[in-house]
Amino acid sequence: MIALSISVHFFSQNVTIKGKAHTSYKGKLIQLFTLTDFITNIKQKEAQDTIENDGFFEITFHTAYTQPVFLKIDNVTAKLYVQPDFVYGITIPELDPGFDYKNDAELPVNIGIVGNDSTELNALTFDYQNLFNNLFTSKNSRFISRAAMFKRADSLKKICTNRYAKIDNAYFKSYYEYSIASINASVSRGENYLINGYIAGKPIQYTQYEYMQFFNSCFTGYLNTLASSTKGQSLYSIINTKASYDLLTDFLNKDKFLKNDSLREIVIIKNLWDFYYNAEFNPDGIEAIISTINQKTQIQAHKKITGTMLLYFNKMQPGSPAPNLQARNKTGTISELGAFKNKWLYLNFFSTKNSESVKEMPKIAALKKKLGDKIVFVSICLDDSLKTYITYLKTNPKFDWNIWYNYDKSIIKTAKENYFVIGTQAYFLINNFGYLAQSPAPSPSNGIEFKLNSLFKPNRRNTKTGTR
Repeated sequence: MIALSISVHFFSQNVTIKGKAHTSYKGKLIQLFTLTDFITNIKQKEAQDTIENDGFFEITFHTAYTQPVFLKIDNVTAKLYVQPDFVYGITIPELDPGFDYKNDAELPVNIGIVGNDSTELNALTFDYQNLFNNLFTSKNSRFISRAAMFKRADSLKKICTNRYAKIDNAYFKSYYEYSIASINASVSRGENYLINGYIAGKPIQYTQYEYMQFFNSCFTGYLNTLASSTKGQSLYSIINTKASYDLLTDFLNKDKFLKNDSLREIVIIKNLWDFYYNAEFNPDGIEAIISTINQKTQIQAHKKITGTMLLYFNKMQPGSPAPNLQARNKTGTISELGAFKNKWLYLNFFSTKNSESVKEMPKIAALKKKLGDKIVFVSICLDDSLKTYITYLKTNPKFDWNIWYNYDKSIIKTAKENYFVIGTQAYFLINNFGYLAQSPAPSPSNGIEFKLNSLFKPNRRNTKTGTR
């Protein structure tokens, strides 16, 4: 049985997970993964620790919003919901001898969470799951009809509304609302009921996992279905031959559910991601449309998702070899990343015309001062003018790391092209073996320091079980 949790405000770190694993895990590596977004669902490793002989471990990382994280020991996995500025105490039980742990499948384990706060998010999700199990676990293995599923889903919604009326947790309210919506979607309750009831006219919750799971179930294959019932311009021609975002937008604007610009755009992004490995679609056409969206969209969530997709299309996902690059250095000669062998690298692209990217430079200076020679910092200026690059260096003489200029006549392929950077701001973390550790990586403002702390600074430990 899963225990309830402790959650403590913690200002010097963002999220800390202090754990006690069964001693059968001693010496093993425990890794924490997040999902880069809830459209691509690409897992990204954020932090790790080695479980000590007494079972203790500690992981610290950064998150800007409440989200599920995934803890993994070999192929054993556990899910935990975390929110910014909390410390969590957890326990990991002994492996179930009934499972086959020798195959490659991910095997779930129920973690325990230390504490007794029944209003904490994980405690609330456990409580909801008990309600769900009581209603939907069939007795005597009897089949539950669709009509009965509808009634039970409606009953569960009423129970939750009453049971959690005094719970002041916006994430959890969305959690149970869209978990119930997914039940209805799983038994095909109908587009009008599902989309009108749960999506149309409501804000898109890009960082709410259950909302996005429901969104994905509603709109998987949506463009194909629409294409089969629409006369005129062929969906395949728009994507494969013309690779036109504008034509695709016009094509979908006729749909009754997609009149909203933001909703239509994220539905396009979702379906193009699904189409990329479909033999009926041209991947180059998909990449061209996604690139157009990335450049034109005014929605930061869409820019982030399409940026991740473009890196993936170009084999720039974590674990891939980091491309080498050449650029003009401060002295006017050519330098390259390949010179920093066996070193961790934090690579960023910026422009003096991009105020957001310029704001990050003093923070990189602070990181360099803090970490010394543990990691190499390389910044690539993407200005069109060499003059503005030189002026920027003269104006900021204390910026004493590798700040290079993207273009030189002797370079056939620019640094920006090597890293498939769209726009004038990007970040990458490269490990000491020359592979992409995070791609894209967080900016200094969005948590890279937490990642670097986990890499280069040992955790402080004590021996108190759970909260330590």
